[in-house]
Amino acid sequence: MHNQGIGSWPGRRAQLSPGRTAFVYEGAAVTYAGVEARSTRAAHRLREAGVRPGDRVAYLGPNHPAFAETMFATHKLGGVFVPLNFRLSATELDYVLDHSGASVLVHAPECAATAAALTVRPPTALGLEEYEEWLATGDPAPLDVAVSRDDPAFILYTSGTTGRPKGAVLTHANIIWNTLNLLVCLDIASDEVTLISAPLFHVAALNQTLLPTFLKGGRSVIMPKWDVDVCYELTAKHRITWMFGVTTMFAAFAQSPRWADADLSSLRILMAGGDPVPEALIRTYQERGLVFCQGYGLTETAPGATFLEAAESVNKAGSAGLPVFFADVRLVRPDRTETEPGERGEVLIQGPNVTPGYWRNPEATEASFSEGGWFHSGDIATRDEDGYVSIVDRLKDMYISGGENVYPAEVEAVLFQHPALAGCAVVGVPDEKWGQAGRAFYTLRPGTTADPDELRSFLASRVAKYKVPLYFEEVDSLPRTGSGKIQKQKLRDLPLPPAT
Repeated sequence: MHNQGIGSWPGRRAQLSPGRTAFVYEGAAVTYAGVEARSTRAAHRLREAGVRPGDRVAYLGPNHPAFAETMFATHKLGGVFVPLNFRLSATELDYVLDHSGASVLVHAPECAATAAALTVRPPTALGLEEYEEWLATGDPAPLDVAVSRDDPAFILYTSGTTGRPKGAVLTHANIIWNTLNLLVCLDIASDEVTLISAPLFHVAALNQTLLPTFLKGGRSVIMPKWDVDVCYELTAKHRITWMFGVTTMFAAFAQSPRWADADLSSLRILMAGGDPVPEALIRTYQERGLVFCQGYGLTETAPGATFLEAAESVNKAGSAGLPVFFADVRLVRPDRTETEPGERGEVLIQGPNVTPGYWRNPEATEASFSEGGWFHSGDIATRDEDGYVSIVDRLKDMYISGGENVYPAEVEAVLFQHPALAGCAVVGVPDEKWGQAGRAFYTLRPGTTADPDELRSFLASRVAKYKVPLYFEEVDSLPRTGSGKIQKQKLRDLPLPPAT
């Protein structure tokens, strides 16, 4: 094949296992032969719409097989796929569509109103209501456009927790190397049954679950959106073996009334990423006899940078593991010298899975790399004597109180151990006496109570006094990005209440 990229995967997989189920969505199954046929027809239709190598095709909508079909179709033509966060407003999407220069937009019915409100509207816009008819008239003839592994495959826009989001470019090679790294770390099988429960516009759901499962010829059970009860039902019905989630998802799953009695025996591996996972939550899963693996990465690293393999998931619980096989990780001081074990430093990553840079943003690209191609993550971590990495916090989230560095993730991990808390977030805010002080926001589990004095006392017996927040506020929910990360800038911008 001339196509050496991801667009060749459906054809290659269909040759090996045409009748095996690739996707299950709301009870309907599609085989690998079916994915190849449908994505080929979609590719011809995209070509009729003018898509050529290097052109951008955007997709807006919840998880659906059409996401994967449109992605593969784009890659069959040598195009660049741009998954959009369907939770964004039309104004926010206008920026992404304009910045990416997408010439085609495919959107779900749930996003029709948002699509109609766009002022930056690609020349071709197609709703999924018309998708099947559009697909059916596509040419079924095989396509084999020359695509290099070094060609761009995706533009993935970062969460944009502060300022405008940046478009991280990932090449076909980045994705292939990331998949190889994951296959080294996890014993993914050809009979894997993977639950796709996190949003596919997020790099982890796409590159850490759906694409590796597809490569191995496993079955992906696609959820339109995260729902605890549906997750339990699909796990039982399809005997799910592998699932990825972020902290909030795994916390909600374990807090469900169904947790105690549910049959979870089919689950071989649970994999977490995104925000640091409190060790107390990991232990909850391990006490059920479940293997809970944690990894660390970024959109810019496709995303895997480190991984905690199953064999060490108990002894090193809470760690993000070791560098993945085909990448290198350093922890450095501000002068870029190597840190000692136990010393905090910024995480730098180098490897074939690392982005070549940001779309139409050479300044951000230059600022993110140092000599030797080392990507600066902006994350702070420590390494133990065995080389296992533990993520401490985001560099930008650290604050200084009375001359002492405070890492909110450390305080959050302890606070999360309180039995009444369902979630929490700590940010630094200005303070006349200390320069900065902590402000804690928390949500409660149903039927529980916890006042600020109780939480302050709980923390004071477990962390240094300067780490205990000055403010404690109960909230109904915490603001989150589409990938589940807490939007701390929104919390920092809230007006301060009187100290409690």
